[in-house]
Amino acid sequence: MKKKAVVLYSGGLDSTTCLAIARSEGFEPYALSFRYGQRHTVELDKASRYAPLVGAAEHRIVDIDLRAFGGSALTADIEVPKDRPIDDVIPVTYVPARNTIFLSFALAWAEVLGAFDIYIGVNALDYSGYPDCRPEYIKAWEQLANLATAAAVEGQGRYRIHAPLLHLSKADIIRRGLGLGVDYGLTHSCYDPDPSGRACGRCDSCQLRLKGFAEAGAGDPVEYVTGGSDS
Repeated sequence: MKKKAVVLYSGGLDSTTCLAIARSEGFEPYALSFRYGQRHTVELDKASRYAPLVGAAEHRIVDIDLRAFGGSALTADIEVPKDRPIDDVIPVTYVPARNTIFLSFALAWAEVLGAFDIYIGVNALDYSGYPDCRPEYIKAWEQLANLATAAAVEGQGRYRIHAPLLHLSKADIIRRGLGLGVDYGLTHSCYDPDPSGRACGRCDSCQLRLKGFAEAGAGDPVEYVTGGSDS
């Protein structure tokens, strides 16, 4: 019987690759997504369509509302930056404590499932400088998971937070996913798509995605309003 793993799964490029990696490493993936008050639901629509195709044993969407706090261009009436240079300044698209909240839910589901492995698609190379995407954060969270759960304290197992994309460039992530048969046409990365769901091609996430596909020598199959391979 395959071991179970909870995979944080947004429907984006990184989390979809992460889900495919979990499956390739012999786990039975349980995909977990969130409707957290984000600007759009395009990613969730993609996640619902793709999860069973990539082999998720189950896919759950949990409703939480981070608009209650705001503080981000993704959860408040703050304009999404466009065409900015990607640097070390934490942008307004950072959602306060988002990965901490998501990992908490993943840990709760893992404990109920009897799973001791959690996958998260964070990346510390080609990313927007978010503090909850760093190696030291993942290490600290793993320590927390093993202090905070009955299953770990009672010796049933030890939790491990898998971050297989942590030290990969976006191009390497794409190459890895293509090698696993990921259909990136069913993913979505844009922070500010148009009403039909087309990616803007200009936000941080689109810039990093386009750069990754260019460096990987592959065409990005998604449709862009401007700047993409299909625009």
